[in-house]
Amino acid sequence: MSKIGKQFKDTLILRSPRITEKSTALAERGGYVFVVNEDSTKTSIKRAFVTKYKAVPVKINIVNLPAKKTFKRGIRGSKTGVKKAIVYLKAGDKVEIV
Repeated sequence: MSKIGKQFKDTLILRSPRITEKSTALAERGGYVFVVNEDSTKTSIKRAFVTKYKAVPVKINIVNLPAKKTFKRGIRGSKTGVKKAIVYLKAGDKVEIV
């Protein structure tokens, strides 16, 4: 695969930042939360983060949130599950996520 193809594949691993109240509080302390692909690993997330944001993470945690069954107004359904990655940077390093 070409260098451009690898960079494009790396950018597809990090789907979007997960902006919540907890994640913004964590970002002040150097941790950033992202929604990632289901088949991504810690090494692929690290590679994608470095190519996109030009910062080297210290630690990466992965959390699988399972799908939940819902029942509202007599209609059964489900909320989709998601895989998220928490990326920690060194003290003093910051990434601008907009």
